[in-house]
Amino acid sequence: MQVLQLIIFAGLAAIVLYQLYSVLGRRKGLQPEDRQTVEALERRAPAPVLGDTVDDGVELTGLAAVRAKDPAFDVTRFLSGAKSAYEMIVKAFAEGDRATLKNLLAPSVFDSFDSAITQREAEGRTEQVEFFHSPRADLERAEVTQGDLARVTVRFLAEFRSRTKGPEGEGVDDRRTAELWTFERRLKSRDPNWLLVHVDAAEA
Repeated sequence: MQVLQLIIFAGLAAIVLYQLYSVLGRRKGLQPEDRQTVEALERRAPAPVLGDTVDDGVELTGLAAVRAKDPAFDVTRFLSGAKSAYEMIVKAFAEGDRATLKNLLAPSVFDSFDSAITQREAEGRTEQVEFFHSPRADLERAEVTQGDLARVTVRFLAEFRSRTKGPEGEGVDDRRTAELWTFERRLKSRDPNWLLVHVDAAEA
Protein backbone atom coordinates (compact mmCIF):
# COMPACT_ATOMS: atom_id res chain seq x y z
CA MET A 1 0.00 0.00 0.00
CA GLN A 2 2.81 2.48 0.83
CA VAL A 3 4.48 1.75 -2.46
CA LEU A 4 1.22 2.44 -4.33
CA GLN A 5 0.75 5.76 -2.44
CA LEU A 6 4.31 6.80 -3.32
CA ILE A 7 3.68 6.09 -7.00
CA ILE A 8 0.45 8.14 -6.92
CA PHE A 9 2.15 11.08 -5.11
CA ALA A 10 5.05 10.95 -7.58
CA GLY A 11 2.61 11.08 -10.50
CA LEU A 12 0.76 14.05 -9.02
CA ALA A 13 4.03 15.84 -8.36
CA ALA A 14 5.10 15.32 -11.97
CA ILE A 15 1.84 16.79 -13.24
CA VAL A 16 2.13 19.83 -10.94
CA LEU A 17 5.76 20.45 -11.95
CA TYR A 18 4.89 20.16 -15.64
CA GLN A 19 2.09 22.73 -15.26
CA LEU A 20 4.36 25.11 -13.37
CA TYR A 21 7.02 24.77 -16.06
CA SER A 22 4.52 25.33 -18.85
CA VAL A 23 3.53 28.67 -17.24
CA LEU A 24 6.74 29.92 -15.61
CA GLY A 25 9.06 28.56 -18.26
CA ARG A 26 7.53 30.52 -21.13
CA ARG A 27 9.76 33.20 -22.66
CA LYS A 28 8.81 36.81 -22.15
CA GLY A 29 9.47 39.43 -24.81
CA LEU A 30 11.55 39.17 -28.00
CA GLN A 31 14.40 36.71 -27.68
CA PRO A 32 17.71 37.09 -29.55
CA GLU A 33 16.99 34.08 -31.72
CA ASP A 34 13.68 35.66 -32.80
CA ARG A 35 15.26 38.86 -34.03
CA GLN A 36 16.23 37.57 -37.48
CA THR A 37 12.74 36.20 -38.13
CA VAL A 38 11.08 39.50 -37.22
CA GLU A 39 13.52 41.52 -39.32
CA ALA A 40 12.89 39.25 -42.31
CA LEU A 41 9.14 39.77 -42.00
CA GLU A 42 9.62 43.54 -41.72
CA ARG A 43 11.67 43.53 -44.92
CA ARG A 44 8.87 41.71 -46.71
CA ALA A 45 6.23 44.19 -45.58
CA PRO A 46 4.99 46.28 -48.53
CA ALA A 47 5.59 50.01 -48.50
CA PRO A 48 2.50 52.20 -47.96
CA VAL A 49 0.99 53.12 -51.33
CA LEU A 50 -2.11 55.15 -50.47
CA GLY A 51 -0.48 58.53 -50.00
CA ASP A 52 2.71 60.32 -49.10
CA THR A 53 2.19 60.09 -45.33
CA VAL A 54 1.45 57.24 -42.95
CA ASP A 55 -1.35 57.22 -40.37
CA ASP A 56 0.68 58.96 -37.67
CA GLY A 57 1.54 61.85 -40.00
CA VAL A 58 5.16 60.89 -40.65
CA GLU A 59 6.21 61.95 -44.15
CA LEU A 60 7.44 59.15 -46.39
CA THR A 61 10.88 59.41 -47.98
CA GLY A 62 12.98 57.54 -50.52
CA LEU A 63 11.41 54.66 -52.40
CA ALA A 64 8.39 54.64 -50.10
CA ALA A 65 7.56 58.18 -51.24
CA VAL A 66 7.95 57.22 -54.91
CA ARG A 67 5.74 54.16 -54.50
CA ALA A 68 3.16 56.20 -52.61
CA LYS A 69 2.72 58.37 -55.70
CA ASP A 70 3.25 55.56 -58.22
CA PRO A 71 2.39 52.10 -56.83
CA ALA A 72 3.48 50.52 -60.12
CA PHE A 73 7.08 51.73 -59.73
CA ASP A 74 9.39 48.71 -59.88
CA VAL A 75 13.08 49.12 -59.02
CA THR A 76 14.27 46.19 -61.14
CA ARG A 77 12.42 47.40 -64.22
CA PHE A 78 13.58 50.98 -63.64
CA LEU A 79 17.25 50.00 -63.36
CA SER A 80 16.98 47.89 -66.52
CA GLY A 81 15.60 50.90 -68.37
CA ALA A 82 18.25 53.15 -66.84
CA LYS A 83 21.03 50.89 -68.14
CA SER A 84 19.56 51.02 -71.65
CA ALA A 85 19.29 54.80 -71.44
CA TYR A 86 22.89 55.04 -70.21
CA GLU A 87 24.23 53.12 -73.19
CA MET A 88 22.07 55.07 -75.65
CA ILE A 89 23.14 58.43 -74.23
CA VAL A 90 26.87 57.59 -74.14
CA LYS A 91 26.79 56.30 -77.72
CA ALA A 92 24.66 59.19 -78.98
CA PHE A 93 27.01 61.72 -77.38
CA ALA A 94 30.04 60.06 -78.95
CA GLU A 95 28.39 60.02 -82.38
CA GLY A 96 26.96 63.53 -82.08
CA ASP A 97 23.39 62.23 -82.38
CA ARG A 98 21.54 65.28 -81.11
CA ALA A 99 18.07 63.95 -82.02
CA THR A 100 18.44 60.96 -79.69
CA LEU A 101 19.93 63.06 -76.91
CA LYS A 102 17.12 65.61 -77.06
CA ASN A 103 14.56 62.91 -76.19
CA LEU A 104 16.55 61.62 -73.22
CA LEU A 105 18.06 64.73 -71.60
CA ALA A 106 16.65 67.67 -69.69
CA PRO A 107 17.19 70.96 -71.60
CA SER A 108 20.07 72.14 -69.40
CA VAL A 109 21.91 68.82 -69.76
CA PHE A 110 21.27 68.76 -73.50
CA ASP A 111 22.76 72.25 -73.86
CA SER A 112 25.94 71.07 -72.10
CA PHE A 113 26.23 67.97 -74.28
CA ASP A 114 25.48 70.00 -77.41
CA SER A 115 28.27 72.48 -76.63
CA ALA A 116 30.78 69.64 -76.24
CA ILE A 117 29.65 68.07 -79.53
CA THR A 118 29.90 71.42 -81.31
CA GLN A 119 33.44 71.93 -80.04
CA ARG A 120 34.46 68.42 -81.12
CA GLU A 121 33.01 69.02 -84.59
CA ALA A 122 34.89 72.33 -84.86
CA GLU A 123 38.13 70.47 -84.11
CA GLY A 124 37.39 67.92 -86.83
CA ARG A 125 37.10 64.98 -84.44
CA THR A 126 34.78 62.00 -84.46
CA GLU A 127 34.20 59.27 -81.89
CA GLN A 128 32.54 55.88 -81.56
CA VAL A 129 31.93 53.91 -78.37
CA GLU A 130 31.70 50.15 -77.91
CA PHE A 131 30.66 48.65 -74.56
CA PHE A 132 32.46 45.51 -73.43
CA HIS A 133 29.36 44.43 -71.49
CA SER A 134 26.22 45.92 -70.02
CA PRO A 135 27.00 48.57 -67.38
CA ARG A 136 26.29 47.89 -63.73
CA ALA A 137 23.49 50.02 -62.28
CA ASP A 138 22.76 50.43 -58.55
CA LEU A 139 20.10 52.57 -56.95
CA GLU A 140 21.80 55.36 -55.00
CA ARG A 141 18.86 57.40 -53.72
CA ALA A 142 15.29 58.43 -54.51
CA GLU A 143 13.09 61.34 -53.53
CA VAL A 144 9.83 63.08 -54.36
CA THR A 145 9.57 66.88 -54.38
CA GLN A 146 7.05 69.47 -55.56
CA GLY A 147 4.19 67.06 -55.00
CA ASP A 148 4.89 64.44 -57.66
CA LEU A 149 8.35 65.22 -59.09
CA ALA A 150 10.43 62.07 -58.60
CA ARG A 151 14.21 62.09 -58.77
CA VAL A 152 16.10 58.81 -58.77
CA THR A 153 19.90 58.68 -58.74
CA VAL A 154 21.67 55.64 -60.17
CA ARG A 155 25.33 54.72 -59.75
CA PHE A 156 26.77 53.37 -63.00
CA LEU A 157 29.97 51.38 -63.46
CA ALA A 158 30.88 50.89 -67.11
CA GLU A 159 33.72 49.65 -69.27
CA PHE A 160 33.89 50.62 -72.92
CA ARG A 161 36.27 51.30 -75.81
CA SER A 162 36.39 54.71 -77.43
CA ARG A 163 37.66 54.99 -81.01
CA THR A 164 38.51 58.54 -82.08
CA LYS A 165 39.63 60.19 -85.29
CA GLY A 166 41.12 63.64 -85.57
CA PRO A 167 43.67 65.79 -87.40
CA GLU A 168 46.47 63.97 -85.58
CA GLY A 169 45.18 60.53 -86.56
CA GLU A 170 43.23 57.71 -84.95
CA GLY A 171 43.20 56.57 -81.34
CA VAL A 172 41.79 53.82 -79.19
CA ASP A 173 41.10 54.32 -75.50
CA ASP A 174 39.73 51.69 -73.10
CA ARG A 175 37.87 53.37 -70.26
CA ARG A 176 36.33 52.40 -66.94
CA THR A 177 33.95 55.00 -65.56
CA ALA A 178 31.92 55.48 -62.38
CA GLU A 179 29.19 58.11 -62.44
CA LEU A 180 26.01 59.15 -60.64
CA TRP A 181 23.15 59.91 -63.01
CA THR A 182 19.97 61.52 -61.73
CA PHE A 183 16.74 60.90 -63.63
CA GLU A 184 13.55 62.90 -63.19
CA ARG A 185 9.88 62.38 -63.99
CA ARG A 186 6.47 63.75 -63.02
CA LEU A 187 4.79 60.67 -61.58
CA LYS A 188 1.30 61.88 -62.50
CA SER A 189 2.31 62.53 -66.10
CA ARG A 190 1.11 60.22 -68.86
CA ASP A 191 4.61 60.32 -70.32
CA PRO A 192 6.42 57.27 -68.88
CA ASN A 193 9.89 58.50 -69.87
CA TRP A 194 12.50 59.65 -67.36
CA LEU A 195 14.89 62.48 -68.31
CA LEU A 196 18.53 62.76 -67.30
CA VAL A 197 18.85 65.96 -65.26
CA HIS A 198 22.28 65.70 -63.65
CA VAL A 199 25.60 63.82 -63.93
CA ASP A 200 28.24 63.55 -61.21
CA ALA A 201 31.50 61.65 -60.99
CA ALA A 202 31.60 58.78 -58.50
CA GLU A 203 34.23 56.59 -56.91
CA ALA A 204 34.91 53.39 -58.81
